[in-house]
Amino acid sequence: MTELTIDAEVDARGLACPLPILRAKKALSALGSGKLLRVLATDPGSVRDFQAFSRQTGNELVAQTQIGTVWSHVMRRR
Repeated sequence: MTELTIDAEVDARGLACPLPILRAKKALSALGSGKLLRVLATDPGSVRDFQAFSRQTGNELVAQTQIGTVWSHVMRRR
């Protein structure tokens, strides 16, 4: 598996919906097209939230992984 080069990261651990999405939206707006953002979240609902956010905004959801109670969501800016 190829290692992704993350351009920015948002730590949204401990935050409930919709805050991880709102922080991701703000961070994505500061990135150039094609850049990668990683969002760390502990809200289990963030998995579905980021899938829906990707469909609605056109930003690609590159990866979603879970380690313990932390989910990592990697998005590519459109």
